[in-house]
Amino acid sequence: MRIASLEKTTHPVLIFWIIAGWVGYCVLPWYGVEKFWSLAWLLDGWPFDKDYAPAAALLAMGQKLWLAPMALALIAPLAVLGRRKSDPAFAIVLIAAGAFGFAWLVAQGLGIGLRGFSAQWLTTLFGPLEDRQFGMGYGALITASAFLFLFTQGLAARGAVNGDVFVTAAIGGVIAVVTIFVFFPIAKMLLAAFATDDGGYSIVGFFPKFLDARIWGLGCLSGARCGVAWNSLVLAVLVGVLTTLLGLAFALVLTRSGFRYKRMLRALTVLPIITPPFVIGLAIILLFGLSGTITTTVAGVLGIEASRWVYGLPGVLIAQLLAFTPIAFLVLIGVVEGVSPSMEEAAQTLRANRWQTFRTVSWPLMRPGLANAFLLGFIESMADFGNPLVLGGNFDVLSTEIFFAIVGAQYDQSRASILAVVLLGFTLGAFYLQRFWLGKKSYTTVTGKGDSGVHPAMPTGLAIPVYAIVALWSAFTVLVYGMILYGSFVQLWGVDNTLTFKHYLTAFSVSWGENGLRWTGSAWDSFWTTMLIATLAAPLTAAVGLITAYLLTRQDFAGKRAFEFGTMLSFAIPGTVIGVAYILAFNVPPIEITGTGLILVISFIFRNMPVGVRAGIASMSQLDKSLDESSLTLGANSWQTFRAVILPLLRPAILAALVYSFVRAMTAISAVIFLVSARYDMATSYIIGRVENNDYGLAIAYSTALIFVMLAAVGLLQLLVGRTKIGRRTSHGEGH
Repeated sequence: MRIASLEKTTHPVLIFWIIAGWVGYCVLPWYGVEKFWSLAWLLDGWPFDKDYAPAAALLAMGQKLWLAPMALALIAPLAVLGRRKSDPAFAIVLIAAGAFGFAWLVAQGLGIGLRGFSAQWLTTLFGPLEDRQFGMGYGALITASAFLFLFTQGLAARGAVNGDVFVTAAIGGVIAVVTIFVFFPIAKMLLAAFATDDGGYSIVGFFPKFLDARIWGLGCLSGARCGVAWNSLVLAVLVGVLTTLLGLAFALVLTRSGFRYKRMLRALTVLPIITPPFVIGLAIILLFGLSGTITTTVAGVLGIEASRWVYGLPGVLIAQLLAFTPIAFLVLIGVVEGVSPSMEEAAQTLRANRWQTFRTVSWPLMRPGLANAFLLGFIESMADFGNPLVLGGNFDVLSTEIFFAIVGAQYDQSRASILAVVLLGFTLGAFYLQRFWLGKKSYTTVTGKGDSGVHPAMPTGLAIPVYAIVALWSAFTVLVYGMILYGSFVQLWGVDNTLTFKHYLTAFSVSWGENGLRWTGSAWDSFWTTMLIATLAAPLTAAVGLITAYLLTRQDFAGKRAFEFGTMLSFAIPGTVIGVAYILAFNVPPIEITGTGLILVISFIFRNMPVGVRAGIASMSQLDKSLDESSLTLGANSWQTFRAVILPLLRPAILAALVYSFVRAMTAISAVIFLVSARYDMATSYIIGRVENNDYGLAIAYSTALIFVMLAAVGLLQLLVGRTKIGRRTSHGEGH
């Protein structure tokens, strides 16, 4: 009985977070150190140097007195350490202490900045503040975490989510990080759209800027130029529709034909995903530019003058179709394969021909995939920065206009924010139109029952145009990638076509000196930084995504739909908007991380998190809940069940999330271009710099090297995961 009593009154998790809170408050530097990953502060005047002092030391020196109330929130939980969870005081004290401590920390962080009070009304209320504070550091981070998890433990003790401490903490943790790194930056960006030149805010001043003719003008109807909003919208709709149709054509060939070289075709369709986004634009210039191979050949044969037709809507459209068709294909291949062969066979048994079967059975069941593929193409086009920068010419789009508003001579944060609001409005509008179109109909065709049917071949009237489209597009893709590879070995494209290794040597040369191996190539710094950032971001992205997926598929709690919307919001937010929002939110206290590697890692985590969530949901939906229930019945708690039962069964989803987030971090540009610094330069921003200097050879050589790095990563994924085997018969001598 004594042991049972001890079990009820000993709370190891609670003790851990109380200790963590005190360590953060009394030991670790409260404000951010210059190098986040460095511990040099231990040897540089800590703990009584004001730059590295913990909160307790600052108070002892009579500074930052607004940090004192948090000590009360850390003391209070000590009073209930010996009480049972069933004691009402246990929950009340933890909830009150955690909520007060966290709220106070947030309030003082937002209320006091680099110049004292951060809002005029605070100065009016309390008078001028002679002191200031910087961005939060280790101490504030650990203490805030302690307050958050003391609060969630109190909620669990009150019976929230069946009193499960792990689940309650996971929900609280995900809500906190999504609020801080998704909602907070977006809110700051929306607020900046209302900023006036004198530092205030005005709704009246917002509308003239929002309705500016440069954004919404329709001059193209009379021969002039249209506003950037219409340019972006037309381009995105075209890309969404055409990538969906192209992706569907490839998916149909791979699932409903006897084509022999399916593996080769699948590899070809995936190749652009592992290509830096603007490299395809460079290849288009090498082919169709003023001195491009095809342009000069055609001009010579026809006896006409070469033109710059590729710069503008045609060039950007071609580049984006090449870049984003694989994304539509990856969405649609699963949907097309997922249509139950038994339903198609049943239609044919009822004497429907192949065309009727496709039109009345297969096509309607593909609607979710078609809608998702269009949405992805639309959003990717809206967010694309590299291809419009390289090929846009006088065809301006929102993403490039936002970039020039931030980094150009004008440096107009308000205009950048307004443009970002327009961009966000388009993508969220497409997101909701997609949900509305799909409605609440059921498209389920795969159940727990066996399904050993065979997909029927395409009807002849459909097969001929599909084969023609796939053949032409595949040939064009091979030509583009041939130009990328060839262009990396040419001395100076269009002027001196001598083959050379010069560009690779400039980028990746190494030498051996007195101090050993030296990375002397100009690209090595950005390459190793990119590898480090991507390697750090990938596992964190997968972890946050899979925990979120577990909560959405395995737990029921109040506000679950809002929780899911919040975690998926960054899916509908273009990277360009994320980049602007992060600059506005994290350039000043309370979270001051602009120019660090940390902001790059965080941006990748929350930019790519929805993929981990979707992969986790898809895999967990296939796991029977009786597995969880059996584990819980045998005495395991939710954390032990998640770690020992569910995670081992999610290996494909984990690896898919890891590799996707790694590849996207290696090739991202739209958000990265705003967040890189001289110290933390990413590969894609380095390549853009070479493009702006017209050093195409070096840019293409570096991009080619990145493509092979990505191929190695994807190959590693294939080795580790393999293919999922589904018990279906095969036709045409091949599996589907």
